Amino acid sequence: MRIPWSCSISGKASARGTPPYPAILSALLLVLLLISCATPRVAAPGGESVVPALVEGYSGEGYFLARDGRELPLRMWLPQEKNDQSQVVPGAVIAALHGFNDYSNAFETTGIFLARRGIATYAFDQRGFGAGPQAGLWAGVTAMTNDAHDFVRVLRRRYPGVPLFFLGESMGAAVIMASMTEDASSSVAAVDGVILLAPAVWARETMNPFQVGMLWLVAHTMPGVQLTGQGLRIRASDNNAMLRALSADPLVIKETRVDAMYGLSNLMDAALASAPLVAKMRAPMLILYGRRDEVIPIEPVAVMLERLPDTGDGNDGDDGGGEITLGVYDRGFHMLTRDLQGWRVMEDMAAWIADPAAPLPSGAHMRARERLAEDE
Repeated sequence: MRIPWSCSISGKASARGTPPYPAILSALLLVLLLISCATPRVAAPGGESVVPALVEGYSGEGYFLARDGRELPLRMWLPQEKNDQSQVVPGAVIAALHGFNDYSNAFETTGIFLARRGIATYAFDQRGFGAGPQAGLWAGVTAMTNDAHDFVRVLRRRYPGVPLFFLGESMGAAVIMASMTEDASSSVAAVDGVILLAPAVWARETMNPFQVGMLWLVAHTMPGVQLTGQGLRIRASDNNAMLRALSADPLVIKETRVDAMYGLSNLMDAALASAPLVAKMRAPMLILYGRRDEVIPIEPVAVMLERLPDTGDGNDGDDGGGEITLGVYDRGFHMLTRDLQGWRVMEDMAAWIADPAAPLPSGAHMRARERLAEDE
């Protein structure tokens, strides 16, 4: 997340050289008045309590029925028999969470790739995104993590005995991390593995104070202001054709409310704060990051890694195994699986799902932390 604005404050001293205290006081009173009249908006929950479920339609679509009755659009990519196109029992199942301003279609390429390898992928439009209700409004960390918990539990019931993996891209990875608790019944504790793609962990503690202050001020005075990010010159991927398609997709949010950015910061705070809990996870974890990522800076990622147990990165004869495997791609941008070299990332994911203790085919785990340290 980048803050696409700047602010300068100037004032003229009086003829006697005294500061313009009345003007400053008036400005402060105006700010306090604005703050009292405006607060960051959070999307309203549904109006009923139901049992979460998956409702499948035709052509790989349907909806995820959340615990409050909200119907969140669902997409799925399932392995099929080559001859009669009938569905088969997958070798593994993935519960996928997309990134900020994106929606479930973010996993189209990944879902097709993995389905051909016998792996089923399910993804839904998270609250406030895609074709779901109240698009553009931030839903809040609790609502999003509740959905993540329920989504995993529903898939676990549907596929008993089949390995189940959590996959999150950027904001989706932050939701997964924020879902981590010491509760043995939590969704993260219920899965067989976790994959974090370019995790959004740019928490306030890793931002500069000006960014933090300006975001708070605008979110509490003009929460409905929408920003486009134009002029920031941030390159999310080297796949220009894919980026043009996203630009033309009406379900991808182009104008972001400031209070949604404020909510995202709250989520990233929670995600980074959860990093120490990873050590208590029983399931293995795969963390993938690109050295050309211009969306999530290396500094907060480095802070996250410092708070995690040692990763299996190929150092000292390590073959890449371990509770946590870190993969770093020298030519990788933020949208790793959709980059021009995205097939390498997807191959690594498929291989890790098959055997989390095996080295990544691309070698992205080799000297991973050392290569990241070179960029700090």
